[in-house]
Order: sequence, then structure tokens, then C-alpha cells
Amino acid sequence: MIEQDMRDRILAEPESLLEDQDVMRALIAANERAMGSNIVDLRGIAMERLEIRLDRLEDTHRSVIAAAYENLAGTNQVHRAILQMLDPLNFEAFLQSLGGEVMQTLRLDCIRLVLESVQSADDPALRKLGDVLYVAEPGFVADYIAAGRNVSLRPVTLRQVVPASDALYGDRAGWIRSEALMRLDFGKGRLPGMLVLGAEDPHHFKPTQGTDLLSFFAAVFERTMRRWLS
Repeated sequence: MIEQDMRDRILAEPESLLEDQDVMRALIAANERAMGSNIVDLRGIAMERLEIRLDRLEDTHRSVIAAAYENLAGTNQVHRAILQMLDPLNFEAFLQSLGGEVMQTLRLDCIRLVLESVQSADDPALRKLGDVLYVAEPGFVADYIAAGRNVSLRPVTLRQVVPASDALYGDRAGWIRSEALMRLDFGKGRLPGMLVLGAEDPHHFKPTQGTDLLSFFAAVFERTMRRWLS
């Protein structure tokens, strides 16, 4: 027999048993053993199936919440990076902010601004602007994004990659494993450009990820660059 004080507590608060899944499973199992093997308890089977469905719903709920927090964190990162990008008052400081605080805020390992130009990359005025700026021959952006494939070029391309050469990333090429490539349109009569975000983590950028935030970042960046180019 159940001790009297425990019995009184159960009778006073029966809901506490219903809310405890382990206790309910034990009671159902004891009931099935009491009925014997010749009787099938459909209520027990139905409850077991409901528990399985509930577990799946809880897992889905946790996944949705985790994804929402991750999206919110990503949005905040991009917003902070945009504000930092808008602070500089000259182009040289703008490039320095890209390779400094903007890169740190976005948790990247490398940022490159690719500008197509007929001007030589060895020009002293260009070298003065630092490692973030990469001057390339006309057609470089399309060729780099396509990577030798006959594909349509999207505004934002995410991929896992091992750079074939160190031309773009320089001494960091040996450990860049994923990249985001954002095509830039600087307006009529100007050659295109590209903003490259590189990461050591091969899973930082993947083709299955959404590109809405990066598209917004690229749109702001594009408009900022038009201001400097003018």
C-alpha cells in the first residue's frame, strides 16, 4: 500500500502525475503488465504515438527558435558592419575600416574589394591603399565567379573553395576555405566590381544558405562605392 502522506499528496494534486512523463510511462507499463499479454491496450499504443509526435514537435520548435536567434544575430552583425562602413570620411579610411572593424564584426578572415580597371595594379597610388583593394583586368569578376563553368552569374555566390592561386588572397590563400562573392554595379560607363568575403571555416559560407542579408549589405556597399567613385 502507498504511504498515507504520499496518497494524500497525490489525491490533493493529481495534475502533478499527469505532467510527469516518466511517472505516466511507469503507470501505463504497470497497467499493461496487470492486464496480461492476451489483451492489447489501444489507449497505451495511442499515447505512445502521441508522445513520439510531441517529441518531434518539441525538436522542431527548438530548431525554429535556434534558427530565429541565429538570423537575429546575423542581422545585428550586418547592421553594425554597415554603420562602421559609413563612418569614414575618405576612401583610404574606408578601405582600412573594411579590413579592420568591419571584418572583425562579420567574423571573417579576409575581405577583398575587386575593381576591374585598365590601370595597372602596380600604380603607386593604388599600392598606397592597402591589401583590401585588388585591381584586376576587365572580365576578372565574371571569370572568378564562374570558375570555368558555363553558369549564369548571381548577385551573391556562396561556396566552399580552396583557392587555386594566391593572386586574390595573397598570403592568406593557404587557409581560406569558403567565400561569399558579391557582384557590384557601379553605374553606367563603369566597369563592374566584386566584394569578396573569405573565411577559414569551410562551413561559414555554403550554397544552401540564404543570401538576403548579404544582398542588402552589397546594395549598401555598392551605393557607398558610387559616392567614392564620383
